[in-house]
Amino acid sequence: MVDRDPDAIKQEIDAARDQLAATVDSLAERANPRRLADDLKAKVIGFVTKPAVAATLAGAGALVVIVVVHRVRNR
Repeated sequence: MVDRDPDAIKQEIDAARDQLAATVDSLAERANPRRLADDLKAKVIGFVTKPAVAATLAGAGALVVIVVVHRVRNR
């Protein structure tokens, strides 16, 4: 076994600790529920604001209103 300088070993351990801390911080940020929810919300809003999707949702909403009004009147 090769004898190593204790200061060099300490520096390697410190560097490995710093790298591990950075990795854990990165994973914690990526798995943050609030960030995930915000990202999903932004994607949904981006999808819904497309003209074709907005028109389809408006048509589906109008159809639901017509069906509900029809059922209420025929009671």
